[in-house]
Amino acid sequence: MSRDPYELLGVSKDATQKDIQSAFRKLAKKLHPDLNPGDKKAEDRFKEISAAYELLSDEEKRGRFDRGEIDMTGAEQARRHYYRDYASTAGADNPYHNSAGFADFGDSDDIFSSFFSRRARGGESRARGQDRHYAMEVDFLDAVNGTKTQIRLPDGPALDLQIPPGTRDGQTLRLRGKGEPGIGGGPSGDALVEIRVRPHRVYIRDGDDIRFDLPITLREAVLGGKVRAPTPSGPVNLTLPPHSNTGKLLRLKGKGIPKKGGGAGDIYISLKIVLPDVPDQKLTDFMTGWTAGETQDPRKGMGE
Repeated sequence: MSRDPYELLGVSKDATQKDIQSAFRKLAKKLHPDLNPGDKKAEDRFKEISAAYELLSDEEKRGRFDRGEIDMTGAEQARRHYYRDYASTAGADNPYHNSAGFADFGDSDDIFSSFFSRRARGGESRARGQDRHYAMEVDFLDAVNGTKTQIRLPDGPALDLQIPPGTRDGQTLRLRGKGEPGIGGGPSGDALVEIRVRPHRVYIRDGDDIRFDLPITLREAVLGGKVRAPTPSGPVNLTLPPHSNTGKLLRLKGKGIPKKGGGAGDIYISLKIVLPDVPDQKLTDFMTGWTAGETQDPRKGMGE
């Protein structure tokens, strides 16, 4: 590893603080661990340029390094003498004096500001810790209705996790400050939990709506009446109109998936006529004598 901070940042020894700052920002955007997960080489290079920047961004440390009093790590060196040692060190007219701050280091419109902060007088660099990524399976009804659960991290304690109502399959939930510790006293990263929703044996999600088939008897289909139907929030009573065919859709408005901005989608129930498991002889006899049924052709128009 180069022990020259100027070489590490790719700047000349007479570079201004603005040049040093710009060079560091450019390199850090490429090498930050958050942008190179699992890349040990990039992580090591990031640590090197951070150390170089911490030294050169501090006027006092930079001066001592340039005079040969300390090395890049801050360790004391045998003293060497330069013209600077005899130049005036007081007042704003000092040619080696630079009072420039770093107020623009974390501009709000710069994505880099989420990784670093500067202290204009102290000169200390801080880096945000890496995010940790996890995956977690939840039941369909827990995703729809919301729930509070726990996720146990492989290398840490169990954390409480709030599953918001209406959570989608593949949605990522953020636990702030539960990621890797920051560098140089910077803030910790976040834990990002990808939610995987288990399929339900009855319900199918369709955007913010829910769809499912509801079995009904032949009697209910012909005569209509009240039937009980399940929903994710509890059972409801439905009114079937007489002569309801298989495939007929019933809509329960506002009983579907809760929406983030308020309200909810709908539930669409498709009727499905189901004959008795055990053959009924009276039904068989009736159908045998029902001559009107012989002229019905429900497949007409379907083609050959």
